[in-house]
Amino acid sequence: MSEISFDDFMKVDVRVGRITRAEPYPEARKPAIKLWVDFGPELGEKKSSAQITVHYTPDQLIGKEVLAVVNFPPRQIGKFMSEVLVLGFPDENGAIVLATPDKPVPAGGRLH
Repeated sequence: MSEISFDDFMKVDVRVGRITRAEPYPEARKPAIKLWVDFGPELGEKKSSAQITVHYTPDQLIGKEVLAVVNFPPRQIGKFMSEVLVLGFPDENGAIVLATPDKPVPAGGRLH
């Protein structure tokens, strides 16, 4: 593991957002769900594609708070433009579990 400086860490803009819409993404190479995440008035709504189909269905995700990196450049995922990277951790089988705050927080709040 390589070390980074605190200034390097602060360049990564991690915010909390609330999922407002979620749809299956069967066209993706690996099973995925298309997400629309509201990051509050400063950033607005952003899109993401996430490989989270083992633990989540689109209906379960609506209203869920998630953490995401919001300052990566957009990335084309098939025919879908992903604007943010939703964060998660692999479970014991490698399936992703979303990173979420353990109490409600305002949309758009930055990780400290």
